Amino acid sequence: MDILKTLAEEFSLRQSQVDNTVKLIDDGNTIPFIARYRKEMTGSLDDAVLRDLFDRLNYLRNLEKRKEEVSSLIEEQGKLTDEIKTALSNAKILTEVEDIYRPYKQHRKTRASVAREKGLEGLSQLIMEQRKSYDRPIESCAEDYINEEKGVASVEEALSGARDIIAEDISDSADFRKVIRGLSFRSGVINTKQAKDEDSVYSQYYDFKGAVPKMPGHRVLALNRAEKEGYIKVALDVNKDEILAYLRKNVIKDASSPAASYISEAVDDSYERLIAPSIEREIRSTMFDEASEGAIKVFEDNLGNLLMTPTLKGKTVMGYDPGYRTGCKLAVVDKTGKVLDTAVIYPTKPQERIAESAAKVKALINKYGVDAIAIGNGTASKESEIFIANTLKEVDRDVKYAMVNEAGASVYSASKLGTEEFPDFDVTQRSAVSIARRLQDPLAELVKIDPKSIGVGQYQHDMKQARLDEALTGVVEDCVNKVGVDVNTASWSLLSYISGINATAAKNIVKYREENGEFKNRKQLLKVPKIGAKAFEQAAGFLRVSGSDEILDNTGVHPESYAAAKTLLKKYKLDESDVGTPKINILRAKLKLEGTKKLCEELGIGEPTLNDIIGELEKPGRDVRDDLPKPVLRTDVMDMNDLKPGMIMTGTVRNVIDFGAFVDIGVHQDGLVHISEISDRFIKHPSEVLSVGDVVKVMIKDVDLNKKRISLTMKGIKE
Repeated sequence: MDILKTLAEEFSLRQSQVDNTVKLIDDGNTIPFIARYRKEMTGSLDDAVLRDLFDRLNYLRNLEKRKEEVSSLIEEQGKLTDEIKTALSNAKILTEVEDIYRPYKQHRKTRASVAREKGLEGLSQLIMEQRKSYDRPIESCAEDYINEEKGVASVEEALSGARDIIAEDISDSADFRKVIRGLSFRSGVINTKQAKDEDSVYSQYYDFKGAVPKMPGHRVLALNRAEKEGYIKVALDVNKDEILAYLRKNVIKDASSPAASYISEAVDDSYERLIAPSIEREIRSTMFDEASEGAIKVFEDNLGNLLMTPTLKGKTVMGYDPGYRTGCKLAVVDKTGKVLDTAVIYPTKPQERIAESAAKVKALINKYGVDAIAIGNGTASKESEIFIANTLKEVDRDVKYAMVNEAGASVYSASKLGTEEFPDFDVTQRSAVSIARRLQDPLAELVKIDPKSIGVGQYQHDMKQARLDEALTGVVEDCVNKVGVDVNTASWSLLSYISGINATAAKNIVKYREENGEFKNRKQLLKVPKIGAKAFEQAAGFLRVSGSDEILDNTGVHPESYAAAKTLLKKYKLDESDVGTPKINILRAKLKLEGTKKLCEELGIGEPTLNDIIGELEKPGRDVRDDLPKPVLRTDVMDMNDLKPGMIMTGTVRNVIDFGAFVDIGVHQDGLVHISEISDRFIKHPSEVLSVGDVVKVMIKDVDLNKKRISLTMKGIKE
């Protein structure tokens, strides 16, 4: 297989794009670096396409490696033929390669291997000759194989062993398996039966039927979990008659042969005992893998959108971690996230010291000039929200609050990282700090938490954890590098996601900063242990040095392009003091008038790099998140009892899943917009319309107070 050619065809890319991208990957360049600083070579492929291409490249390389291994293993047995070589060469997936290798693999002890040890292979071959007629009855031929020393005491035992060998040979046929796999998948129906006599969240699957080709991924994962927890038993039903007819047609060459009846029995046995269970496992495994990949893609999208939630810059925030018995923990952080004060109040049951708690909150607001309060959405959050909304009515300052998803906050609080950052705080105090910082800068805070714990996926604990970790780590890397980080303020956990920087190098940057003071420029990074020329090349463009004498150090312009940027400024009689001012706008006007080709040749860069440089000169230190809708801040609270069908509300999308989206409309319970209620046009997946963090208009469709469910619609809403 020509892997590079295959990739170009599968991704509908020019061959040069694939060739260049693979070379860049093989040379040790990271995906964020390639996406941002090697656009001329890749044809401006974005990080999502690059990661998909990288994954597929690894799969195809592993496929080719396995083909070579199988070829060598079969050759060692002296059985490698041109036919096998061709079959291996044509195999498109690993399953096909394993099917080809199956007859030559060292089997564990099977009925067929036992029969071969008893010397019955000759009888199986005699039967498979399928002669029009034999010199004597097959039963008589079988008598020749009776050997009590080897454990063959009768004709029936000899014939049974021969059938076992024939059955295994049929099962080991790669061609048969490929066809049966296809037939089973197309005609397959998943059937479930209740296994526990009790109600559960899986009750809808207690007696369920679903066609395999049409089974949505979230249902596959739900069935797997229900089966794993013992609530249901799952079986795959297929068109067995069609499969057996196919096998008999292709195995039995002459139905009039005396051997036909024995072969027919072997066919039945082969399918029932060997092929069907194996194919069912394969199909269910494939369904799970595809469902997992689909769920991972949704998780990736949700996580990416959550991490890119706009910041609440320049605001002093009070973090509020709700609770009952142990009270509610408060933490006030300044505009940079530095902790100014902490406190504990008891406005909720069992103590309900509301007046005392309100006085303490108001005192902290007035003392530190609090602009916003971030309330965690966990236990006791509804009572806390009511308390805060009432307290804010008694405050002279313009203070608003926001409900913040606290998923994973407790994980961070109890983590080694949380302990290192706040060694003198208990876990609840750390949670309050984390909640406050999540409102200020979600990306910087959420990178401290295992992405699986952030709570924007579905069935994440059921997936292959290594694959999930790999995918989510890639999302975090892409987001961190899109935004960039200030090398003088970033935590080591945030720095560790920067292109070319691992955890050790990130900790070394923080240590160097603590020992030598703030970085004065990007070049100084080369003095940090574990950051050599390659790491610097990969990381420099994503690290900002806001106080540098070199203004380009606070932009996304890579040091390798500084000369081009300065030549560009000089050409149009501009200097570095003009960067970020309206004077820079002349560049766009000049390019529109003069064109870019000649200028790019003069600067020695491509057009994508030129456009990126101009964008950075126009807005140095810009945050790509600033263009997105700001967090929804509130001053008053609503209850589910206040909701009535037909009410139109503004909400924030909290999670997007296969069958809809959950929207925070300002009450304790998020509402569900089912996929059928998202758009007037047909959509295959909610992500075609909605993303985590979107601010949307929704209408109350139904409220179920007993089950605490809110049904929403986005259809028919007039602006």
